[in-house]
Amino acid sequence: MRRQVRNGALAVGVLAVVVVGLVLGLSSSKTPAGGRVAPALPHESLAGRPVTIASLLASAHGRPAAVVFWASWCGPCEHEAPAIERFARSAAGRGRVAGVDWSDARSGAVSFIEHYRWTFPNARDAEGTVGNAYRITSLPTTFVIEPDGRIADELHGPQDEASLARALARARKT
Repeated sequence: MRRQVRNGALAVGVLAVVVVGLVLGLSSSKTPAGGRVAPALPHESLAGRPVTIASLLASAHGRPAAVVFWASWCGPCEHEAPAIERFARSAAGRGRVAGVDWSDARSGAVSFIEHYRWTFPNARDAEGTVGNAYRITSLPTTFVIEPDGRIADELHGPQDEASLARALARARKT
């Protein structure tokens, strides 16, 4: 009887470890090196110069870049907004950030950009088709794009300057 209880407990423990491993593996936001190619950005420009993946990567001078999906109606995006601008103005972030306003009214998006005094390029994804191509599930979501145009990492929730710098540095090493 004791042996059966011990074997049963051991089996439950092993099963729990396997399930936890699967869940953590499936929910990881890290895309393996050589991830999928980043979809094209929207054509409608909201602020700054018109931006494409190619122009963003060119301005990053051979380093990874960040594409931040946001919306004016998103509370966590408001929380993140000042940090994104500070990072975009820093030596580590200059030329390496583009924003994409997702499923938002143009007037709200323009007001948001003006309110937070964003200086980096922003495009508008009015219908959400580009965000859907990126497979976003929540806002804000930041994609780290390798110099070859592939997605290296996906960051969910508000980021700060340090988390953006770490993600871009990590991408260089993968």
